[in-house]
Amino acid sequence: MNIFVLIKQVPDQGAKAGINPDGTIDRARAKRMLNPFDRYALEAALFVRRLYGGTVTAISMGPPPAVEVLYEAIAHGVDQAILLSDRRLAASDTLATAYALYCTVRYAGAFDLVFCGLQTTDGDTAQVGPQLAERLQVPQITYCEKFEIAQGAIVARRVIEGGAQTVRCPLPAVVTVANSAPRLAYKTLRGARRVQQLQRDEAERSRVIRTVNLDDIGADPVRCGLKGSPTIVAATEKVGEIGGNCTLYQGKPLQQLVDDLLAAQVIAPELVKQ
Repeated sequence: MNIFVLIKQVPDQGAKAGINPDGTIDRARAKRMLNPFDRYALEAALFVRRLYGGTVTAISMGPPPAVEVLYEAIAHGVDQAILLSDRRLAASDTLATAYALYCTVRYAGAFDLVFCGLQTTDGDTAQVGPQLAERLQVPQITYCEKFEIAQGAIVARRVIEGGAQTVRCPLPAVVTVANSAPRLAYKTLRGARRVQQLQRDEAERSRVIRTVNLDDIGADPVRCGLKGSPTIVAATEKVGEIGGNCTLYQGKPLQQLVDDLLAAQVIAPELVKQ
């Protein structure tokens, strides 16, 4: 099977990222990490290969440092990778991103499955996967947490409000993987050694990780980046951090503790049962 998995490098959730004047994230100064939701998609892609064979290609869109997440994917066992990197992609919204990724997938060749994370921590829209499926004109399964493949089709359990739904669709298909799916396994020693080799051998790195631009994939620059993004960030503001403190009441008889709480106005008197 020919399996693609889309992954993204996002600002580290534990670090503070600045905001540019146009309302976009200042990714140049932010610490970077693999999008947590994409880890589930990566595990799903590797799971399919373990059971049914084939190759897994990781695809990412971003500036040159985004190659870091492709190295991470290879360390987990991905066979090859493609990095779409072009300055003209800066400030792409979900519509422009889905278009650029569609062109990249089309450039990469025929596929049986495309796995995506449910959403990203920097955008939180869950729109790119469905938009990509629409452009590719293939079925999609969203919020997938468990699946199997049989007789040229995928049968999946997807999360819905109040329960789960089982659906079946023919291949090829696009699947967005929920964070209730199996977690990504540890990196392998073989994968880690392969990454070390790629970092030392430029020729081998170029063969395994292809870096392409908009011209390479045949994308229209007008439909990419800020030009191709109808979404406008009107304003941004810092809402502040949630803080608090805690006082521990202990070491006294129960009645005394209740009296202390009442005196501190921690609980309302009418809530205390006599």
